[in-house]
Amino acid sequence: MNVYEKLQRVQFGLKAPKNQYNKFGNYHYRNCEDIQEAAKPLLQEVKAALIVGDELMLIGDRYYIRATARFVDCESGETVDNTAYAREEQEKKGMDVSQVTGSTSSYARKYALNGLFCIDDVKDADNQDNTAGKGTKGSAKTSGKQEAGKLENRKQSPSAAPAVQAAEADKVTPAMIESVRSMVEKYSTKGLKMEKILKMYSIKDMTEMSVAQYKDCMNKLELYKKADKEGVA
Repeated sequence: MNVYEKLQRVQFGLKAPKNQYNKFGNYHYRNCEDIQEAAKPLLQEVKAALIVGDELMLIGDRYYIRATARFVDCESGETVDNTAYAREEQEKKGMDVSQVTGSTSSYARKYALNGLFCIDDVKDADNQDNTAGKGTKGSAKTSGKQEAGKLENRKQSPSAAPAVQAAEADKVTPAMIESVRSMVEKYSTKGLKMEKILKMYSIKDMTEMSVAQYKDCMNKLELYKKADKEGVA
């Protein structure tokens, strides 16, 4: 297997349920550590390694954390990278500078892993409190539980542009595009053409493909692999 085939196997085998729970928002979510723990046995199976890191960048007048998740083929040394950004808050009540950076780092790393392993988190609000500001008029006091919930939320959720992130998360990454192209090239002699795939999903270019379409496409391409092993195709 080449590096993209190994990555594909991990993508399809990875199960990272949302075991974390936000009491204030009343929903479940997964964090960076959940994804890494779920990936470890699969990485060992395909003889690959996962390296996750980040760096602080100044863009304009604001600091951003740029996180990179790198999938490494231990046999060939080939790698596949995916990058994600998260912006640091200028100030967070109850947190010092190092805590703000750490929280933002975890957020950016999670989205880098999401893209690398084809995890759709668009519907996951992470652990943000989207109810902030509701019911403030005519209410001079807030209960202790509400304040605790708000503080918990501030500690865990960095500032980001949800709409932009949702749009980016719904599009395939370069690694996903390359995995499809690799499969097409491998089975081109059996009649598999990129033009057929583009026509099937009514797109002009692979960059227009959504994550949902990618998953469906890879499921169909798996049939070629299965048929090849059985000597049918």
